[in-house]
Amino acid sequence: MHDTLLILDFGSQYTQLIARKIRESGVYSEIHPFNYPIEKIKEMHPKAIILSGSPFSIGHPNAPKPDPDIWELKIPILGICYGMQLVAEHFGAQVAPSEKREYGKAKILIKAEDPIFENVQNNSQVWMSHADKVQTLSPCLKILAATENSDHAAFRHETQPIYALQFHPEVHHSLCGKQILANFLFNIAHCHPDWSPGSFVQESIAQIRKLVGSDRVILGLSGGVDSSVAAALLHQAIGKQLIPIFVDTGLMRYDEAHRVRDMFRAYPSLDIDFVDASTMFLSSLDGISDPEQKRKIIGRTFIEVFEKEAAKYPDARYLAQGTLYPDVIESVSFAGPSATIKSHHNVGGLPKKMKLKLIEPLRELFKDEVRKVGVTLNLPEELVYRHPFPGPGLAVRIIGAVDKDKVSLLQKVDEIFISELWKWNLYHETWQAFAVLLPIQSVGVMGDERSYDQVCALRAVNSVDGMTAEVTEFPFDFLQHVSNRICNEVKGISRVVYDITSKPPATIEWE
Repeated sequence: MHDTLLILDFGSQYTQLIARKIRESGVYSEIHPFNYPIEKIKEMHPKAIILSGSPFSIGHPNAPKPDPDIWELKIPILGICYGMQLVAEHFGAQVAPSEKREYGKAKILIKAEDPIFENVQNNSQVWMSHADKVQTLSPCLKILAATENSDHAAFRHETQPIYALQFHPEVHHSLCGKQILANFLFNIAHCHPDWSPGSFVQESIAQIRKLVGSDRVILGLSGGVDSSVAAALLHQAIGKQLIPIFVDTGLMRYDEAHRVRDMFRAYPSLDIDFVDASTMFLSSLDGISDPEQKRKIIGRTFIEVFEKEAAKYPDARYLAQGTLYPDVIESVSFAGPSATIKSHHNVGGLPKKMKLKLIEPLRELFKDEVRKVGVTLNLPEELVYRHPFPGPGLAVRIIGAVDKDKVSLLQKVDEIFISELWKWNLYHETWQAFAVLLPIQSVGVMGDERSYDQVCALRAVNSVDGMTAEVTEFPFDFLQHVSNRICNEVKGISRVVYDITSKPPATIEWE
């Protein structure tokens, strides 16, 4: 229904960013593995193809290569970084290791007029990340731009709409990158900008109604952005046929069940099934300190509780999940040499245990698009722009063993931190903020007496997608105010610290 841009993924850390930038321009994009078969590509009828970067060099014996027939499709192709090497190699140019590796900011000198550089200022800043470069071009390729370290920072085919860039236009450090991508989309590929949250909602409602018919749908509602937007979208489509089940694990934010009720007051016909399973979850975690064990126990217990509750609705035929596009990509795409840092909730899970058909209404969307859909569906701002919250809940924000008292302590600390962010108009100044309960005690002075209570850490980071993150620099008087409130109001906490570590080297969550 929409013009589609295909991105072939060769393992770059920026591949998802390319797709998001394309969609921000109003063009639908999809990511598929580098070896996606030509037959499937032809079925997609893409308007153009982008070849992503990669941790590999084109000269590596295991260097990933696309189906060679892509070059015969006669559609625009843009190669970025490693994708540039693929273009160069295919057309007979010479690629070799660079004498000087180039990482970080550079300035491009535009050498020739071309539609891809329309409205792009000369000497614009771009972002480089490569150890190889094109040494010599073949006669069919034309130089478009250079940098101090590379004579061939951008080039194109003389007669075909095939382009190559040494730099990464998708990252925000490339100040002209958004314009270059837009030029490729509209000047070269002639795409129509018809992809938007509004169009997605209308099309999804029609598709859901056609798929579900008169059947009922069960949804696991957590109170997070993804499941809440999925609930609102499904409710718009099928009304009371939707059965949202909210499982209170006892590891959730402060007063979460009541807040979820309040946030969905605008949907009076949305009858949420609330299940209090907190005692069961906390009992199953008794004495468990290892973070991976905690995750597995919580996942296993959640499935057990959810299955039991879902069995009360034998007429249900579908299970809805708030799966997003990054989950789908990670389950099928080429990920390069990156290692798993910790286990996550991936695509699947519950359906393997339940005899229900799966429906994933948000599986085409990135997180920022989900938020825009939530706004379109008139969900409250405090829900749509809620900070991310881990699936295992506070169990992975309590370092060490978990019990009811520790959960209660951390909930109070976290509530003070978050409520003060709202009061100081700082909530939207950070991507994610939360508190962590540390397994150490510290000497303090309460009144005129010596105390020996626990330490909590506050963490707040700014990020685009969670892959990298920088600490949020809050005003010192704000942090001091929050610290004073916590120590004065939360009995059992005598010291507050602020985590200033970026990702990498740390992860965002502590466990």
